[in-house]
Amino acid sequence: MTETWTVRSLKAALDSSVPVGAGEFTARIVEGSDPVLLVTMHNHGDLELFVNVSEAQISASVLLWPCDEQADRAAFNERLLRTQKLVPLSNFGIGTLDGRDYYELFGELATSSPLDTVIIELNTLAENAIAAATDLRGA
Repeated sequence: MTETWTVRSLKAALDSSVPVGAGEFTARIVEGSDPVLLVTMHNHGDLELFVNVSEAQISASVLLWPCDEQADRAAFNERLLRTQKLVPLSNFGIGTLDGRDYYELFGELATSSPLDTVIIELNTLAENAIAAATDLRGA
């Protein structure tokens, strides 16, 4: 039977998973009006992913770099839209933190997704974020 995840049940399941036991990543709950998981991907340079769980979906995201540091933002945004399909299981967007816009990479899956699928999404998002930062940052 597949469980419908909440932030707390997902954290408990992740804490009992093989990758956490192996030190690949850790998860902690960040309390707020809507608590989220902060997942630190140790095998990916301690990259931090934010995981939100709603009734309909799990959304995982990572901030890449500030938009205002992009030399030609319009040209870069067009390039992202044209190459989007080359990034498996992830999408580019713009998120705001403390009043500053950042390029963001995110992915979603159903709250009924098996734990193995959630772990695959977290690893894929981390790998895609590193690739994006490496390949696109200076573009």
